[in-house]
Amino acid sequence: MSVLVNKNTRLLVQGITGSEGLFHTKQMLAYGTNVVAGVTPGKGGEWVENKVPVFDSVKLAAEATGANASIIFVPARFAPDAMLEAADAGIPLVICITEGVAVQDMMRVRNYLDQKKVRLIGPNCPGLLTPGEAKVGIIPGNIAIPGNVGVVSRSGTLTYEVLYAMKNLGLGASTCVGIGGDPVNGTNFIDVLEMFNDDPRTEKVVLMGEIGGTDEEKAAEYIRSHMTKPVVAFIAGQTAPPGKRMGHAGAIIEGGAGTAEDKIKALEAANVRVAKHPEQIAELLKN
Repeated sequence: MSVLVNKNTRLLVQGITGSEGLFHTKQMLAYGTNVVAGVTPGKGGEWVENKVPVFDSVKLAAEATGANASIIFVPARFAPDAMLEAADAGIPLVICITEGVAVQDMMRVRNYLDQKKVRLIGPNCPGLLTPGEAKVGIIPGNIAIPGNVGVVSRSGTLTYEVLYAMKNLGLGASTCVGIGGDPVNGTNFIDVLEMFNDDPRTEKVVLMGEIGGTDEEKAAEYIRSHMTKPVVAFIAGQTAPPGKRMGHAGAIIEGGAGTAEDKIKALEAANVRVAKHPEQIAELLKN
């Protein structure tokens, strides 16, 4: 079992002929991900790496290849339409790597995708990794091994650090889900915690949060009320001054809300062990 992506995922890449799309498509193929199609308007009929056909639209690509997931590598101004196009083509899982998508656009996209019952990961996220099965996004494949720890995170680079620390202690991941740190995104902590709670392969969970917003506090309430599996957490930005944005667009403390202290307090009240630094997560899992 795994969450969201596995060896049966048939992946379509929107923006496959751009520099980012092409680079990461090669990385995903090298990992063994089943990339079945690419989409770049005007480039239909071309091939990438002599094995991935390029189409002019997501609809044509999905009909020809049976793609059941799409990953988006297009500039921010085109990303909203790319997400909507994937939804209209009947793709049930959409992962948007693009950062800098306007909040107003995301509110419109999120509303539309919810009506279509499409699962969106991102935007401004590193994507998904099910070690040994599928790498969908930009998470390095060599930093994690298969295992029973589910990882969900708002941060990209801190996630890599934790996965690598886990690997060094012989701890593997069932799936790693990078949900992104934008104020409006598709999938939140509770969505992923619920999936991990229902996944028989996942026995422990890591939650990587950061300052800003109240998502971690809501996650703590869900953990306290519903989770049957142990959770270890880390909150990034513990030294950030109020009113200053740190990293992600959503990582800002405003009006005294969204502080690391509040989040840690809420998580500890839900019997979550909170690490003082990212590397400690692996040690807490081991013990």
